[in-house]
Amino acid sequence: MWHLTERPVFRDRDEAGRRLAERLAHYKGTDAILLAIPRGGVQVAFPISRTLDLPLDVLVVRKLPIPWSPEMGMGAVTAEGETILEEGVLERLGMSPEGALLVAEKVRLEVQRRERLYRGGHPSPQLRGRVAILVDDGLATGFTMLAAIRSVRKQGPRKVVVAVPTASAAAVEKVRPEADELVALVVASGPIYAVADYYERWYDLTDEEILALLGTGKAAARG
Repeated sequence: MWHLTERPVFRDRDEAGRRLAERLAHYKGTDAILLAIPRGGVQVAFPISRTLDLPLDVLVVRKLPIPWSPEMGMGAVTAEGETILEEGVLERLGMSPEGALLVAEKVRLEVQRRERLYRGGHPSPQLRGRVAILVDDGLATGFTMLAAIRSVRKQGPRKVVVAVPTASAAAVEKVRPEADELVALVVASGPIYAVADYYERWYDLTDEEILALLGTGKAAARG
């Protein structure tokens, strides 16, 4: 059952992650791996990693923003350079294909920068035959998570799980058919939705904070 609400319900991403860990407890002691979508997803995934003793890594995917409304997305770009656009989105927005390509190229450069920085030259983890748990701090349009799922599927995991503290109902309906399991603590109905509205404390993480969380999480998993 989805819990529908329109109020802030998480103190911060750390609390959201700890609550998600309770719903993912059956993966403790398995071969599952947490793949966090930077930046906010890393802060949510960190307490899950510590609580369930699961390895933590990143899956660098980024929303393709609408130029005049950057909080809204029209697609997403993966680390492999694949661009996913909503069907018919350019026509509805009145954008030219050339304009969309310019936006996608800027996003692709940032995705590649993050991939180099966060991975530090290390290869992506082996996913074939494993359970991949994709974590973000929320799903607004769902495009970023769709791109993440499709990117991971190419690597042959046994199961793909999507785990988020909050999501819009529209994003859930978009993502659920492509995931083997979807865990969302709060699903919001209504035409207006912003992930930040469901957190009392919301801020943009820096690269330094992400690197610190990743370093600690990987060290804990090895130890």
